[in-house]
Amino acid sequence: MTTTDDVRDPELPGRLLAVERDALIPVLRARPDADFALPTTACPGWTVRDVLAHCSSALLRVVESRFEEGVFSPASNDRDIAERADWTNQQVVDELERGMTEAGPVIGKAGGVLDRVALGEWVHAGDVRDVWGEPEAYGGPGLPDALALLARITRERGRLPLHADLDDVDEPLLLGEASGERNPARFIGDAATLVRLYAGRSVPKGTAYELVGAEPAELNMFG
Repeated sequence: MTTTDDVRDPELPGRLLAVERDALIPVLRARPDADFALPTTACPGWTVRDVLAHCSSALLRVVESRFEEGVFSPASNDRDIAERADWTNQQVVDELERGMTEAGPVIGKAGGVLDRVALGEWVHAGDVRDVWGEPEAYGGPGLPDALALLARITRERGRLPLHADLDDVDEPLLLGEASGERNPARFIGDAATLVRLYAGRSVPKGTAYELVGAEPAELNMFG
C-alpha cells in the first residue's frame, strides 16, 4: 500500500521539531567553537553558525509572531544572522533550543501555512550534520515525520507526482499532486537521498539511486 494521507496532523510539525531538538542540541553543545566556523555547501556563503542563527531566529519569529514584509527573504535572513554576530555560539544554541521547543504548538495552530518552516529547520539540521560528517544527515529519528510532512506539502503545493520506493522505509511514498495531467515520476533509493533532492542539496558522489520521469531540479522545493 502506498503511503499517502491528506489529513493534516497539527501535532506533526511540533513533534518533528522536538525529536530533532533532542537529537541535535547535545551534538551542538559538544562541538568546539572552531566547528561552528566551518563553511556549508548547502548554503553557500554561510557557516554552520550562520545556518544555526538563521534557524533560531526563524523559529523565534514564529513564536513571537513577527512576520513583517519581506520576512524569510535572503535580505531578512542576513539581517537576522547579523543581529546575532556578537553572540557566543552557545547563545545561538540556547535560542535554537528554545525555538524548537516553543514553535511547535504555534505552527500546529496555524492551519498549515507554517508547516514548511518545521520541515526547513529539520533539513538545516541535516545540513549541519553533513558538514560535520555526523551520521544520519537528512535522516535519523525524525525521518518518518519529515517524510509525511514532505509528502503532504508537495501535494498541497501541486508539485509533480512522484512514486518513491525507499530502501529504508517499508511502504512506498506518493508525493506531489496526482492530477492525471502527468504520469508519476519514479524514485528508487534511500530516504535521505530523496530528501536531498527535494531540498536542493547535493547527492554524495557514488550514491546509488534511480529517478525516472523527472529531472532532479524539478523536485527542488527550496531553490
